Amino acid sequence: MSERPVILEAISVSRYFGRFQALNRVSITVEEGEFRGLIGPNGSGKTTLFNVISGVYPASSGQVTFQGREITRWTPDRICHAGIARTFQIPRPFREMSVIENVMVGVLFGGEGRLRRESEKGARDEALRWLDFVGLSVEEETSPGELTAGNLRRLELARALATNPKILLADEVMSGLNQEEIQQTSQVLGRIHKELGITIIWVEHIMSAVMNLVEWLTVLDYGEVIAEGTPEEVSKNEKVIEAYLGRD
Repeated sequence: MSERPVILEAISVSRYFGRFQALNRVSITVEEGEFRGLIGPNGSGKTTLFNVISGVYPASSGQVTFQGREITRWTPDRICHAGIARTFQIPRPFREMSVIENVMVGVLFGGEGRLRRESEKGARDEALRWLDFVGLSVEEETSPGELTAGNLRRLELARALATNPKILLADEVMSGLNQEEIQQTSQVLGRIHKELGITIIWVEHIMSAVMNLVEWLTVLDYGEVIAEGTPEEVSKNEKVIEAYLGRD
């Protein structure tokens, strides 16, 4: 790891659902501007960790800090305003709104203390900029229900970016995509990191894409961190091979 400032920490975070422990004293430290991969088998706690960080549910114990402030008990809207945006494993657009209106919600709602006093035209222009950035080329008034799986993923990214985040929690943004769409989405993620300087934490099962893009990997299994390191280091880790990548 480098000497960049720490932007996010999960400190000994646990999360229970009844008697089931989804996270067991998980600790991660993410530096500003980092591109972090978060991998592990299905059910290992990756999305649960995203849900705790983004305020969907609170940690049962432990702490989450963002830019030095504890946000463990903050609500999702407050966390979004502070600068943490996320996409969802299953895209969740506002179905009754058009594509452009979905992204306008992010423009008007997100960012530190924003709830922007933008004109409708200003919000629309910015929303168009984000749709262009992620490569979503459809008519503005298109309904989300008319979009392909790949374009729904792009809409999720555009909505998240429109909130002006400092951290993007990207949850399986390549799930269900074909090879061409995977390559296109990889390029978009690379641009988000390099051109916008946004810190990214990315949950993904497409290992070839993950290994080519991220700087650092955290591996979860049964709700615990079992390995951390560069993609090369993690790919050679015996625990990871056994738990996730499999053996020949």
